[in-house]
Amino acid sequence: MKFVDEATIRVEAGNGGGGCVSFRREKYIPKGGPDGGDGGDGGSVYLAADPGLNTLVDFRHQRRHRARHGQPGMGRNCTGASASDIDIKVPVGTRVSDEETGEVIGELLAPGERLLVARGGFHGIGNARFKSSTNRTPRQSTPGSPGEIRQLRLELILLADVGLLGMPNAGKSSFIARISSARPKIADYPFTTLHPNLGVVRVGDERSFVVADIPGVIEGAAEGAGLGLRFLKHLDRTRLLLHLVDIAPLDQEIEPADEVRRITAELEKYSPELARRERWLVLNKKDLLMDDEFASARQALLDDLQWQGPVYAISALTGAGTRELTGDLMERLEALRAEQEPVVDEGAGEAAPWDPLKG
Repeated sequence: MKFVDEATIRVEAGNGGGGCVSFRREKYIPKGGPDGGDGGDGGSVYLAADPGLNTLVDFRHQRRHRARHGQPGMGRNCTGASASDIDIKVPVGTRVSDEETGEVIGELLAPGERLLVARGGFHGIGNARFKSSTNRTPRQSTPGSPGEIRQLRLELILLADVGLLGMPNAGKSSFIARISSARPKIADYPFTTLHPNLGVVRVGDERSFVVADIPGVIEGAAEGAGLGLRFLKHLDRTRLLLHLVDIAPLDQEIEPADEVRRITAELEKYSPELARRERWLVLNKKDLLMDDEFASARQALLDDLQWQGPVYAISALTGAGTRELTGDLMERLEALRAEQEPVVDEGAGEAAPWDPLKG
């Protein structure tokens, strides 16, 4: 199934049914009085999180969703039937915004969670409700109020604990395939990954975390180069970032330190908060270098970057170093969960930012 993480839909709630103007007229019952009933309420529109969905592709074909109108009131004090609410199923992790104002209406982060996006109209009042001691024959009623109509923007943001960053061909797809059951496309050319992939990493009994792999980010992505920054939003809810670096690039003119700085710069353009997220440096493809060559390349990279964060050396191809990395990730994530740190910290400006680069 095609992965679609953005869609625009129109939702229309039902109108409330109008109140009825009616008088009781039966033989042998003089002065029967008003008996016009109220109308029914219009149906509301809800979004419901369905764990069985993982894409918004269905909304590319069906963009309009309408609830039914409430029925009008009738004589003999009969109330019109209220319309049923409708649930529109969306994947867990969907963010909902108003397309016209840009206001974020809400997010659906748990299976079964529901979000009201268009409220149905209120029912009209029949003339029976207007009778009084001074108004014996009321001829007024009220129409039902119209239901809300909204143009919504849906964005699917993957729910993951760890996000992968790196230039194209850094080995992110090979890494996620090594540590999880995910099977992304792997090839020896750039931009193999065209859409995000999720992998569940199991470290032990009842100990696991989710990793998100996004398409590679290149210099100029903020201006639309490559696949741009469209998929970086899938890292918004991650607690920790892994920055994969090709420590043995085929092109000898490529400096790994420059590649790290380029991605850091693009990350800051996209979201300063995300750029401050805790980030670990992972040196991949160590199997392509001799031990002394790798040690020299590692030290040169760290000295150039003046990196102060955690550093790991792995080979996604052979699996060397991956067990130690995933074990440490699990321990760090458990500590973060215990502290109940939010994924997005509103007061991040007041806290000391995570800055692994001094220069």
